[in-house]
Amino acid sequence: MKINKLLTILTFSTFILISCHSTKDIIISDNSLIDSVITESITIPKPPYIYKNGSLSTQIKTLLCHQKEDELSLPILNFNTNKQLLVSFDDLDADIKNYYYTIVHCNSDWTASDLMESEYISGFTNEAITDHDFSFNTIQKYTHYTFNFPDDNLKPILSGNYVFKIFEEGGETIAYKRFMILENKLTIEAQVRRATLANDRNTKHEIDFIIKHPNLVVADPFADIKVTIKQNNKEDNAITDLTPIFVKNNELVYDYEDDNTFLGNNEFRHFDIKSLRFQSDRIKEITYDSNYNHVYLFNDRKRPFDRYSIEPDINGKFLIKSQEGWKTAIEADYAFVHFTLPVDQVSYGDLYVIGGFSDWQLKDEFRLRYNDKQRRYEGNIYIKQGYYNYHYALNDTITKRVDISFIEGTHYQTRNDYYVYVYYRAIGDRYDRFVGFLKTSSKELF
Repeated sequence: MKINKLLTILTFSTFILISCHSTKDIIISDNSLIDSVITESITIPKPPYIYKNGSLSTQIKTLLCHQKEDELSLPILNFNTNKQLLVSFDDLDADIKNYYYTIVHCNSDWTASDLMESEYISGFTNEAITDHDFSFNTIQKYTHYTFNFPDDNLKPILSGNYVFKIFEEGGETIAYKRFMILENKLTIEAQVRRATLANDRNTKHEIDFIIKHPNLVVADPFADIKVTIKQNNKEDNAITDLTPIFVKNNELVYDYEDDNTFLGNNEFRHFDIKSLRFQSDRIKEITYDSNYNHVYLFNDRKRPFDRYSIEPDINGKFLIKSQEGWKTAIEADYAFVHFTLPVDQVSYGDLYVIGGFSDWQLKDEFRLRYNDKQRRYEGNIYIKQGYYNYHYALNDTITKRVDISFIEGTHYQTRNDYYVYVYYRAIGDRYDRFVGFLKTSSKELF
């Protein structure tokens, strides 16, 4: 009997020890799992890369992309059209390099889509840039490269946003340039008017519009349709988050009072350097040295409180042109253009020259430096001969926005171009189709 009791006690003790040991193992295993989960949760993924226009090399200048027949046109082609885009750029190294290009399909926000190259490219994925010419009779020597797109070897087969990726043999990317392929699936009716709200009527434009889509099945207009509105095709104040206020039969109505408004700003300043021999109305002085041309503009001034006055412009665009040359592409020279703006120093941001020639971006080469002795902002930009529009922009570090009106002022009478882009992605689709486009203007408001 005693032996049986001893056996029972030993068995029970052994069971308790094994159980305790097993529980400890489980706890250790669980802790390691928790640690792994915690480590995973604090890993912050990088935001997707947004493709922007511009060169990645200081030697690559004047990167242009437009319809072949129109130098001031947007780089937009209709789907299955016979028209082409002309892409060109200058290499200041003035030698011959083996450059290639490919295209990248993008979402509506200019991040790369999830498509494989074979899904949106017909033909080869890379194409050599073989058309080049050396500059002629210029102080700045350069090699001018061009190519037409699409061609028989490389064509897009889907609509949407695209980017030309230009790279040197070996893989180093030198530049990106945006373009778009449009499939017309709907119509847009828009009206530019003075802002509805009383406080904004003298300073802002309001863009109301209706999308009509009888040939497009839109199951969920709040998710399937994305709209982007741009003023003069700028990026910094683009409106991208609008949804329709009213949904009718095959109609989407966007009739807001505040969310669809833009500051009118002011007409663009300009300068004309098509000739480096004769001074135009904005040119104070032209000088030369053994290496560079220098163009000095007359002093600019602040004008936020000036009355509106009509000033002919091309709404921030620029045109490359040499007045004395037969072939502008290779006979137009480069020059340092010197800007001066006598104003008090701004303590909460930097001032920039901005326009189409800066790709509407705040680039460091376009930033102005403050001269304490002269009490003015100064800058110089190395650009090719032509006609240019520009504004002064404040990169406001307090409001975190680009403020044109700080220097330029803002008026409802200002004549601006407005562009409405419409994208469509149905349930199950893997990319944003570019299905509607409209250009309108505020020129009839006064």
